Amino acid sequence: MQKIRSGTIAALLLGGFILPLPLAAAPSPAAAIRTTALQDNVAWDFVEGLTTEVGPRPAGTPQEARARDWAVAKLKSLRFANVRAQPFTMPVWLRGRDEAHILSPFPQQLVLAALGNSGSTPAKGIEGEVVYFPTLADLEAAPAGSLKGKIAFVSHAMTATQDGSSYGYFGATRRQGPSIASRKGAAAILIRSIGTDHHRQPHSGVQMWAEGAKPIPAAALSIPDADQLVRIMSRGRPVRLHLTLTSKMLKDQPSGNVIAEIPGADPAAGVVLAACHLDSWDQGTGAIDDASGCAIVTAAALHAAKAGPLRRTIRILMAGAEEVGGDGGRAYFAAHGAEPHAMVMESDFGADRVWRVDYKLPAGHEGLASRISAGLAPLGIGRSSALAGGGADIQPLVKAGVPVIDLQQDGTRYFDIHHTPDDTLDKVDREHLQQNVSAWAVALYEIANAPEKLDVK
Repeated sequence: MQKIRSGTIAALLLGGFILPLPLAAAPSPAAAIRTTALQDNVAWDFVEGLTTEVGPRPAGTPQEARARDWAVAKLKSLRFANVRAQPFTMPVWLRGRDEAHILSPFPQQLVLAALGNSGSTPAKGIEGEVVYFPTLADLEAAPAGSLKGKIAFVSHAMTATQDGSSYGYFGATRRQGPSIASRKGAAAILIRSIGTDHHRQPHSGVQMWAEGAKPIPAAALSIPDADQLVRIMSRGRPVRLHLTLTSKMLKDQPSGNVIAEIPGADPAAGVVLAACHLDSWDQGTGAIDDASGCAIVTAAALHAAKAGPLRRTIRILMAGAEEVGGDGGRAYFAAHGAEPHAMVMESDFGADRVWRVDYKLPAGHEGLASRISAGLAPLGIGRSSALAGGGADIQPLVKAGVPVIDLQQDGTRYFDIHHTPDDTLDKVDREHLQQNVSAWAVALYEIANAPEKLDVK
C-alpha cells in the first residue's frame, strides 16, 4: 500500500471514504471591499474630470455653478439616487489686481495674493512705510493708533506636521491679523503666507473682519518674499512700499450644495453623511483642496454598496462656499439638521495616505469602533485616543451632537500646496488616493450596516 502523504493536498482515506479538507473561509465583506477599492478608478476619473473640465471654482461664481452642474451629471452617471443641487445665496468677494513693489531702500517686486474679504486700494494703489512684527502677539501689543497710515507686516515660522496641527496656531495671523491691524490704524497689512513650502507662490485664504474693524487691504506674501522683506528691514533703514490690491464685494450671489444618496433599507436608522466641498480658491484648480475629497467620498460610497444592500442611507454632501466661511455646511444644516443622522464624516485634507482614525461616538459603541479599526488596520491605519472633530462642512451637525469619525490623512506636505497656484492635479498621488477610497469604503460599510442605534434627532 502506498504511504499516505501529509499536507494540505492529501485526503485521508478511512473505510473507503474520502474526508474532504476544510474549505478556506470566505473573506469578510469589509475585507473584500478593502481589496477591491484599492484598485479603484472612479476617484481618479472624478478628480481629473472636475479639475480639467471646470478648473478653479471660487465660491459664488459662475465657475462654482458649472462645478455643481458637472457634479450632478457625474453622480447621476454613477447611478446615485436623489441627486440634486440645493441653492443658497451669499456675499461674494472677487479678486482684482495683486501687486506690490518696494520703493526704497532697495526697489524690487514682491509676489503676493490678496486674502479673502480684503479691502481694496484705489486703482492706483497706496504707498506707505512698512512696520515689521515678528509675530501676531507683537502686532497685538502695538499701541493704539501707532500704525496710522502705515503698512503692517507680520511674519511667523509655520512648520510642517503630519496632523496639520500647526495650522490652527499660525493660521490666526491670517484670520485675525487684518482686523487687529485695522484697529491699530494701519492702512494695509501684509502677512507671511500660512504655508510650509519655499516656493515663490503666495497662499490665499479667507479672513473675516471683526465687529467694528474697518476693512483694509490685506495680502499674503510668498514665503521667499516674506523672508526677503525681513532681510531688507534688518538693514535698519525705513522701507517704503507701493501696494495695489483691487477687489470688490457682490451681494446675494448664487451658490449651492450638491447632494446624492445610496438609499438604505431602514430609513429610521439614520443617514450616514460623507462630506467634502466643491468650491476652491481661484489660483489653482483645487485638486488637493478639495476635488480629491469629493472624489474619495463618491468612490467609497459606491464600493461600500457593492457588498449588498445597506441598512442606512449613505448621503454624499458636496458643499459649496466652504473656503469663504462654511456657508454650505450651514445651509445643509438649515435644510436637513432635523433629520436623523447616524454618523458624519468629512474628507478635506488632500489626498495623501490615511494614517490614523479618530472617533467621537456615543457611550457603549466600542464594538463599532473596534470593527472599523480592524478593517482599517491592514491599510496601515492606527487608532488614536484623540476625539474626532470633523470639518467645516459638518461642523453644525457635530455641534448638535451627531457622532463623528475622522480618517486622518498625512498632512506633511499639505500646506506646501494649500490655497496656492500649485494646487493642481499632478499633486494627487493615485496610489494614495486609492488607499483613501479603501479606508473610507470600509468605514462607510461598517457604519451603514452597524446594528447599533446611532441616530441623533
